[in-house]
Amino acid sequence: MIVLSIIIGCLVGIILGVFAPTISYAYTDYLAISIVAALDSVFGGIVATLKNNFNFKVFVTGFFGNAILSILLTLLGNKLDVDIYLAAIVVFVGRMFNNLTIIRRHYLEKWEQTEAKNKAKLEEKKSE
Repeated sequence: MIVLSIIIGCLVGIILGVFAPTISYAYTDYLAISIVAALDSVFGGIVATLKNNFNFKVFVTGFFGNAILSILLTLLGNKLDVDIYLAAIVVFVGRMFNNLTIIRRHYLEKWEQTEAKNKAKLEEKKSE
């Protein structure tokens, strides 16, 4: 289910990317911070799925809430002539790395368990 969602999301992104108009340089900060916020939410959703406590409402509100808050921080920073959005990027990227670590460890443990089972089966066959 998750893999199918990822494939569909990638196809929709490619189609939108081909037909979307070019974004003005003035909006690149807003686009960059909203993409980072969205990716943070996606990685958080993957970790929640792996821990069997995924909640769609929490995911959607976090996805849009993080994106909107980060855009507002960027807007405020532009009005004050301070790069406040950099702080949000540091926080989001830090959380993404933490979530990626959790995902990596989950699959490494799963792989090690599979290897141990395969080794045990091989030992059983040899002893027979």
